[in-house]
Amino acid sequence: MPKTCGTGNSRAPSTSTRPTAQLRPPRGPRELSAKPPSSWGKRTGKRSGTAVSAPAVIETPGAMLHASRRWRSERRSIGLVPTMGALHAGHLSLVELARRENDVVVVSVFVNPIQFGPGEDFARYPRDPDRDARLLGEGEVDAIYEPRTELMYPPGASTRVHVGGIAEPLEGKARPGHFEGVATVVTKLLAAVEPDRAYFGQKDAQQVAVVKRLVRDLDLGVEIRVGPIVREEDGLALSSRNVYLDPAERKAAASLSDALRDAARAYAAGERDPVRLRAVLVARLRAEPLADLEYAELVDAATFEKPGTLAVIAARIGKTRLIDNHDLSIPLPG
Repeated sequence: MPKTCGTGNSRAPSTSTRPTAQLRPPRGPRELSAKPPSSWGKRTGKRSGTAVSAPAVIETPGAMLHASRRWRSERRSIGLVPTMGALHAGHLSLVELARRENDVVVVSVFVNPIQFGPGEDFARYPRDPDRDARLLGEGEVDAIYEPRTELMYPPGASTRVHVGGIAEPLEGKARPGHFEGVATVVTKLLAAVEPDRAYFGQKDAQQVAVVKRLVRDLDLGVEIRVGPIVREEDGLALSSRNVYLDPAERKAAASLSDALRDAARAYAAGERDPVRLRAVLVARLRAEPLADLEYAELVDAATFEKPGTLAVIAARIGKTRLIDNHDLSIPLPG
């Protein structure tokens, strides 16, 4: 597994390095409603000074593997940003990080059915592929890996990847089978893309810990890079599911970050008792009438065992389930 992150040689974008089989042109652009990172500009090829072509759209695992092996034959480093689409500034910050650290950037867009449980929001999960393609084009992404479900999970497919221990509490308990679905799809994405580095957001802290354990235990040879949580001005962590919130719920959703901020202030004031710190989290969330607290705990960020300084919370605001987390040893602005 790589131990350090280097940028490699400056890439010279060219359509000749992309596979020609089983590709389709990116969809036409639509008006953007999300603001990309401030360092992004027009697609003028910042890394080479030349025009940058639109990213290829790759739809099959075989075509993706063919492309990645061609890039590797050219000694180009590859960064993968796995997403389920409905991109926001949090995703785009991961793309920007990957762009700085790799010669080639691949973003996967796949709403993974097997990580959703019965009664969850798979059918209504936000999908806006035209807008996603536009954002990724502006981000100088080389390829969008958008595999079809029937190819990811063909008829008769029965293999699942199970991560024990770390995947069992909290999100694992609240969403049975969720992390098995995550571990399976991540394994398949890594197999197809063969990246040097894969990028995940800290907002899904337990997912990060599960993926790190998966990569370590199976010797997958990819470096897992973690980007910080991106928040709205009032502290709400960016999430594709935030679009479900009505105005009153949107205001109430800030109670999650408010609770984390209160606990971080208590920690900064000298409080170290995990029971009392947890009580701070719970008190703030229970003071919000629209919040239905599911869990609030302090855990170790690497093992997800108690106690620790990572405060993790899950709550429903109306019908929308939101999660957030913060290391209490670090002040949370606001």
